[in-house]
Amino acid sequence: MALHAEGARSVEHLELERYLGLWYEIGRLPLRFEDDGAVDVTAEYALREDGTVQVDNRCIDEERKPSRALGRAEPDPDHAGRLRVSFLPPALRWIPLTRADYWVLRIDEGYRHALVGTPDLKHLWLLARRPEADPEVEREYLDEARRQGYDLSAWIRTPQSGERVTDEQLEALEE
Repeated sequence: MALHAEGARSVEHLELERYLGLWYEIGRLPLRFEDDGAVDVTAEYALREDGTVQVDNRCIDEERKPSRALGRAEPDPDHAGRLRVSFLPPALRWIPLTRADYWVLRIDEGYRHALVGTPDLKHLWLLARRPEADPEVEREYLDEARRQGYDLSAWIRTPQSGERVTDEQLEALEE
């Protein structure tokens, strides 16, 4: 089936409160800051008192060590489905061009599956509230990504055991 590329577009309506919480990464396009062999990748979003969103990404890296990246996202007041995210330390977030656009490209009514990408078509994630996604749902979401112009030839399907990286695992690394 041929799919006509339309260009990235975010969803028009997103209830941020429903989007918050834990998501499992089902798959992604390669990232320079995430090992291709990372497993048990999760993203957890929590509302902060200042109205921004804490982004807590965790995984087991290629060396089989727990890893964490903490970031902050600012919702775009003009576009509900768009966030500006930075993973720099707070003291450096003022530097221009250090935030990335993360757009929710598709989400189901139950907020169980989400397709998130960057408008430059370089980065893409399929997220689910559970460690696995129904193959038909996954196909539909990836077809949507193709329609929007994403090249999925390098797609990485993230292995998920259902386990999550814990605070205790991260603390043990610091000792």
